Amino acid sequence: MRSTGFRRTLAAIGVCSCLALAASACGSGDDGSAGGKTRITVNCEPPGSAKVDRRFFEQDIASFEKQNPDIDVVAHDAFPCQDPKTFDAKLAGGQMEDVFYTYFTDAGHVVDINQAADLTPYLKELGSYDSIQKQLRDIYTVDGKVYGIPRTGYSMGLIYNRKLFEKAGLDPDKPPATWDEVRADAKRIAALGDGTVGYADYSAQNQGGWHFTAELYSQGGDVVGADGKRATVDTPEGHAVLRNLHDMRWTDNSMGSKQLLVINDVQQMMGSGKLGMYLSAPDNIPILVKEKGGDYKDLALAPMPGGKGTLIGGDGYMFNKKDTPAQIRAGLKWLDHMFLTPGAGFLGDYARAKKNDAPVGLPEPRLFTGAADAKDQQVKKANANVPVENYQAFLDGNQQLRMKIEPPDAQQIYSVLDGVVSAVLTEKDADIDQLLGDASGKIDSILARS
Repeated sequence: MRSTGFRRTLAAIGVCSCLALAASACGSGDDGSAGGKTRITVNCEPPGSAKVDRRFFEQDIASFEKQNPDIDVVAHDAFPCQDPKTFDAKLAGGQMEDVFYTYFTDAGHVVDINQAADLTPYLKELGSYDSIQKQLRDIYTVDGKVYGIPRTGYSMGLIYNRKLFEKAGLDPDKPPATWDEVRADAKRIAALGDGTVGYADYSAQNQGGWHFTAELYSQGGDVVGADGKRATVDTPEGHAVLRNLHDMRWTDNSMGSKQLLVINDVQQMMGSGKLGMYLSAPDNIPILVKEKGGDYKDLALAPMPGGKGTLIGGDGYMFNKKDTPAQIRAGLKWLDHMFLTPGAGFLGDYARAKKNDAPVGLPEPRLFTGAADAKDQQVKKANANVPVENYQAFLDGNQQLRMKIEPPDAQQIYSVLDGVVSAVLTEKDADIDQLLGDASGKIDSILARS
């Protein structure tokens, strides 16, 4: 499951968008030369409706082509950057762009079906590669070979309302660090009355399964075993997740009576000041302000409760297996210019973003390490227009957590786990043992077919 993504817009940081184009518009399969130039097609250009982002993207391509007059970049736009309904068909039909957008969870699949170019021999030409977080680089590394370059990454945390914490007599500078503390704080917030909910969670449209996974990671558990063949949800950690949700819902009544919620429902509750806490990535915060009526000063972010792990996700670019060496080199240069230069480019030009009223200072995406990260953070801090102190707990706490990507066959598994979470939140007498046992069998079947 993806978060809302990391493409900057005037309204929020949202998923970068691009539409599947007709075969004639895609550039894979030719020799990549045009008028003596190396020609590459790329996707995930912001759509025309996102006027500011589109302008930024076009400006950055123009500056790249000026610096590299021997390279011609042809960008394809639309919504979304990757459509799961057409992604495999474009790959199989040879219609994918030369440099194409992928979610982290796509990497292994694209390699398995032999549709990705091996970038390993060219990495020495990508000066920024070693500065990218290793755990993100590893996502695109299969059997020691590199098949993609990360562009952004996110990790889950706990968004909370500082104003409600204060009203409930809680210290907004000390967010809950354990699930027991979440439960206790949620109960006190719900006791404020007037329709206030202490803690909310998703339980429909596969989003409940996504959050169950994040909560399981936070407890130190996993959805699938290390061999990728067996479910590991029917465990003490899995039971702890569901027991906690059940008790907050039915014993404490701190989750409210309305259930089967999805992301928009929960964002609306938080933006309107009626919700104390929910799990999310930092990119939700601008949406809560720009679209849901929230205020930056009231919204804070803490690391995942439990202290053992958090779910990470994100995106990057892979290269068409038909690309020529010249196209691969050109594509890597383009990525370096657009996304991998600290404090510059489409995602990192914080001064430009600030001038256009986009939020600057959120704790993620945080792509780099070492000196590159220090430079990126320095430029971000200098242009911050949001209360960065509200996110310090998240930054500090994340350093101690195990970062885990989504499970294989994530969407199918989330569909199974959706039913488990929704049952616990809508049926007071739900049998947790049976729910997890049944879910485990269904997940085993999914894994056996993949």
